[in-house]
Amino acid sequence: MPTFVRPDRCDGCIDRDMTSCIYICPHDLMKLDRDGSETGHAMRAFNQEPEQCWECYACVKICPQQAIECRHYADLVPLGASVQPQRGPDSILWTIAFRNGNTKRFKFPTRTTLEGSIDPYGSKPEADLSTLGEPGYFTSGGVRKPGNPDELIRK
Repeated sequence: MPTFVRPDRCDGCIDRDMTSCIYICPHDLMKLDRDGSETGHAMRAFNQEPEQCWECYACVKICPQQAIECRHYADLVPLGASVQPQRGPDSILWTIAFRNGNTKRFKFPTRTTLEGSIDPYGSKPEADLSTLGEPGYFTSGGVRKPGNPDELIRK
């Protein structure tokens, strides 16, 4: 089910340098209605193509006002319940509000190391670009001969 923005909570990230949901959406679905001409709510974000939503929850997790929600499938969340994630610097807190008034919270860590502490190339040798064209570079022990472009390209 697609995401939707609650205009009573959304402030268009007015105190930030960019609108969070627009920045994070991998499918470019979120849009800011600056003058209210598209939604009737000025400076509010909205999902411009709900049927294209991937349901990745990126916008729901990043929204600082918790203004974005997602309608859930009944097999995932009981009918009438709501799920709201809240992202912190080291974890995500999922709050499930059931229709009978009960609330459950689950907290999961998002990092196992300090942010910025990983050195992905620290133990790797410096690349030698001059060896890229040598036979057997991408195979073990030269088992395969280098390809002849005339043999590889279908004419």
